[in-house]
Amino acid sequence: MFTRSAIAAILAVAPAILAAPAPAPQVTEPASFGPDVQVSYQAQSTAGPDYPLAEELGDGYTSATYHGPYTGTPTTTGAANGPTTLAASIPPLPLNPTATYYNTGGKPINPLPAPYTPAGGLGTNGTLPRYMVESDFDYESIALGLYQEWIELDLFHDGLARFSEAEFLEAGLTSEYMSLIEFMADQETGHSTLLTNMLGETAPKQCVYDYPYNTVREWLDFMQRLTRFGESGVWGYINHLDSREVGQLLAQSIATEARQQQIFRQMSGLTPMDVWFENGWPQSWSWTMLAPYISYCPENQTRLAWQNFPVLHILNNANINRYSPNDTAQDGSEVTGSRITDPSISNLTSGSCENLNVTGYGCGPAIGHNKSEPLSFPGKKVLFAWDAPGQAVGPNNSYVTSTAAGAPAWVGWSQQLNLTYSPLTLTSNSTGYTYQPEGFVYGSDGIINGTMAIMLTDLDLFVTPFNTSMLNPHIVALGLYMAG
Repeated sequence: MFTRSAIAAILAVAPAILAAPAPAPQVTEPASFGPDVQVSYQAQSTAGPDYPLAEELGDGYTSATYHGPYTGTPTTTGAANGPTTLAASIPPLPLNPTATYYNTGGKPINPLPAPYTPAGGLGTNGTLPRYMVESDFDYESIALGLYQEWIELDLFHDGLARFSEAEFLEAGLTSEYMSLIEFMADQETGHSTLLTNMLGETAPKQCVYDYPYNTVREWLDFMQRLTRFGESGVWGYINHLDSREVGQLLAQSIATEARQQQIFRQMSGLTPMDVWFENGWPQSWSWTMLAPYISYCPENQTRLAWQNFPVLHILNNANINRYSPNDTAQDGSEVTGSRITDPSISNLTSGSCENLNVTGYGCGPAIGHNKSEPLSFPGKKVLFAWDAPGQAVGPNNSYVTSTAAGAPAWVGWSQQLNLTYSPLTLTSNSTGYTYQPEGFVYGSDGIINGTMAIMLTDLDLFVTPFNTSMLNPHIVALGLYMAG
């Protein structure tokens, strides 16, 4: 097992790895990597007169006193851009000409470079690992990951500070559950430290956030949605990173994120393991889902290059708080707001599964539930409305939603190992419907389940898990679907 001090010792032999000092270091724990770079766990208060000051919440964590929308005027708009853009999209190409290896005998066919070491692999030639980003793609990807870790650090703590112990008990969560959530919040201090140190002095800082929940159950629902796009976003880009060393450490952190998502599903009364394969998403999908919940960021905050798509609203998305989730209203009124991953409302006047002790219908916290009625099903008519591009979103309202696609014609369902399409029927310029498709990955494993990405496209482009980002120029609007 590698300890934090052991890894730090490995890196100490190469001081050039992390030579840049971090900005405004307000450190509550020693940094893990490199002798010079450290990270603050405190919200910064340098964004001008409207930026709220921090407040101590206990256990060394400092959060902003304000959680709400941005009230100022953005001084910069749009995603970060490079000197030039070479093409409107990346065209499909045939197989890489180097993809020729095929083993017909089942034994090594090349000389072994060392005993018990088959030929091949990357980063296996004895060179000293360098745990720093190696390209613009790496930088922008890890910076996005750091934005994600920062909001999780704040979000997990916020519910513990906002809701009383009596409110937790009403949602079926005792102080032991609260202690577990606190531990998961503490995990984020390590994750944010790790990613900050791999970026260096320009790493994004923690921001102030605008959350969409009013009850403990809505908080849990939002956290299981947020950790889903956090986890899937990393699976989508981790094997495209130029730095294999960065990918190694990132994988070790995202394994914890997967456990967090499972636990929040259990606390929400959902099935903890609902698929055979987790889905990977392009960075722009994750940024589209994350950005609307960031209110203020510090002055001179590092900006991201990823796209913000218009929001796809699923008007009859299943409400996890109903014992019959398909009785959800058909007009989008059972969502706490209009942002892309807002949770379902929990204060229902009738039909609530909360505190319902009936097998197959109750939705209280549990290791697992076997639902008598699924959240969705093949053939379900799914109703949509979508926003026009050009909406101000994200930190300081300084990013703008956009699409390069034509008229919407298809609904893309990104789940497990598949990107599946169903035809879209338009009912107006910004509304329509489709029917949830049926299909299987292997055996009895249905292709559509869990908390998943769904989108409108102008083309049913064939993509696979390793090149899903090629679909981005064809996306009209992006949403989050509750399938199970």
